[in-house]
Amino acid sequence: MTAPRVDPHAASERTFAGLSLSSPRIMGVVNVTPDSFSDGGEALEPGAAVARGRDLADAGADIVDVGGESTRPGSTPVPEAVELARILPVVRDLARDGIRVSVDTRHARVMAAALDAGATIINDVTALTGDADALAMIAGTGAAVVLMHMQGDPGTMQDDPRYDDVVADVKAWLAQRVAACRVAGIGPDRIALDPGIGFGKTVEHNVRLLAELDAFRELGCAVAVGVSRKSFIARLSRGEAVKQRLGGSIAAGLWAVAEGADILRVHDVAATRQALEVWRAIADKRR
Repeated sequence: MTAPRVDPHAASERTFAGLSLSSPRIMGVVNVTPDSFSDGGEALEPGAAVARGRDLADAGADIVDVGGESTRPGSTPVPEAVELARILPVVRDLARDGIRVSVDTRHARVMAAALDAGATIINDVTALTGDADALAMIAGTGAAVVLMHMQGDPGTMQDDPRYDDVVADVKAWLAQRVAACRVAGIGPDRIALDPGIGFGKTVEHNVRLLAELDAFRELGCAVAVGVSRKSFIARLSRGEAVKQRLGGSIAAGLWAVAEGADILRVHDVAATRQALEVWRAIADKRR
């Protein structure tokens, strides 16, 4: 008889950004952009974006992640002034409601303004390498940060990405970023690590990273994963359109949680919350 699998979250005393990690957390996505791969243009107007953020929080999101610049494959940067104009009214209103707000940005000036507006987490696809001022700026605040791995940049990252060993290579790079943060004074309770599913990876790379996700827990920080609606799901299935990938998103997300992911970044919060509650009830019976 197979021994019960140990729940990686059971009796955990770890925290991230003031959140206990004794159970998986959900980060809901609000893209205040015209061109994000899944929901571009749906919440470009500030009022619509605030309403979406409130709905996600009501549906069970522990964190609402607000972004004003698309980093989908093939995207190009937008001016910081445009990014700021898109996100700041949204961040202010959501933070004023008592919602824990993360901001998805790679620019130090945007990070600083977002924190001043009430955000408490920065979600950086460059892991604080894309702007020379970002690391020191975050270190000088109490903000938490999600450090994501990306090979290349959004414009070119899917042009034939290659690794010697994708798990070992991504883990080693993230370990270097954790070390840099620690030297700067950012402790592990302020850091979450994201292997960057779909950011400079093939389908096979993505599957390997998810299959061996528990390797990233060894770095001593929270683990965040974003699989929601991504193209690898359709490529493993029947080529479904973006908004027809909920089943695959939940399947990959639950796998990630079982392998130790602490935070799932998702578009479909209510469905993900329901799936996690059922998963947790079953997992509790196996202890």
